[in-house]
Amino acid sequence: MNGQAAPVPQAERILSLDAIRGVAVLGILVMNIQSFALPSSAYLNPTALGPLAGAGWWVWLLSHLFADRKFISIFSMLFGAGVLLFTERAEARGAAPGPLHYRRMAWLLVFGLAHAYLLWYGDILVTYALCGMLAFLFRKRPARALFITGLVALAFGSAIYLFFGWSMRFWPPASVANLLETWRPAPDRLAWETELYRGGWLGQMAHRAPLAFFLQVPFLLMYELWRAGGLMLVGMALYKWGVLAGERPPGFYRRLLAGGLVAGLGLAAYGVYRNVAAGWDVRYSFFLGPQWNYWAGVLIALAYIAAVVLACRAWPASGLVRRLAAVGRMAFTNYLAQTLICTTLFYGHGLGLYGRVGRPGQVAIVMAIWLLQLWYSPLWLARFRFGPFEWLWRSLTYGQRLPNRLAAPQR
Repeated sequence: MNGQAAPVPQAERILSLDAIRGVAVLGILVMNIQSFALPSSAYLNPTALGPLAGAGWWVWLLSHLFADRKFISIFSMLFGAGVLLFTERAEARGAAPGPLHYRRMAWLLVFGLAHAYLLWYGDILVTYALCGMLAFLFRKRPARALFITGLVALAFGSAIYLFFGWSMRFWPPASVANLLETWRPAPDRLAWETELYRGGWLGQMAHRAPLAFFLQVPFLLMYELWRAGGLMLVGMALYKWGVLAGERPPGFYRRLLAGGLVAGLGLAAYGVYRNVAAGWDVRYSFFLGPQWNYWAGVLIALAYIAAVVLACRAWPASGLVRRLAAVGRMAFTNYLAQTLICTTLFYGHGLGLYGRVGRPGQVAIVMAIWLLQLWYSPLWLARFRFGPFEWLWRSLTYGQRLPNRLAAPQR
């Protein structure tokens, strides 16, 4: 395109970035499936539907330690890195990055709103679009400044939660009761939510729309703006330092892997211990209890990034690395595909399995979806330049229908 930016050609892609993104989009399903399969309170409080025991306890514990807040943190960091990558390549082609970036974020916001209100309230695209608009303003800052600013934003989000937890002693009884109803709903409330999601699509809006609005406005301002936005700035710093592209010495990644896992798992495990000791009481476990995993998520995410970079350096041509990179190149499509698959399985306009599949069964479904996406992503990219939603998003961003089909399958 003469004088305009263009999508990233395959030859310019960074293997480690794509593979890390693939790991992130697969990993987030471990937690997201709980919101698809169970009443919303079960995501926050593992005892909301009753005591956890046996296989259900172990599934929750392992997913909490190794997945909760970990893969979404990677996704957020990579989104920040993607803002830099997109704007740098736009500038290299002589285009003004600002209009393109904000058009790109505006369309992502449209996709996110449709995703949240029409399909699933747990959407993250709206948060990313809004935080991405703000992150763009920091793109020229040095890596050190970005990293420090990101950590400050993360600390501010944590401080807000700690303040609300401390202030509960001064809340009116009615406010505490409302929070308790969210944390541990009464049987009739659980039955109402279950009936809605086992019913038709239109009836689900009674629960989905208000919850989506809460997550996109008050919860965004109180929590996600600071966490997702802070992680995007951290991701920008990591990109500028060459960490995400695998440009640091191998010893750096080995130390990051070991240190992140040891410190992160220690924090997350201690958080579980404290929550169990508190009996999952809302006064501790809603605001104060999650703080251990809040920071553990960042540390373990960095460890996972290091592990994927080491794998890409050691086995760049391996089948698994290439498949993970293909999943990452189609992350937008695969993220939305997970919603379409899971809502079809669990909601009443599909198979109606909502509330009928326990945590061990959810793991089996997650693994099946992983295998499916690892299978079809390379097949699609052997014939097309982009995933279907990536192609649509890019075409809308650049204001023209971009070519997608390859002349012949890549081998």
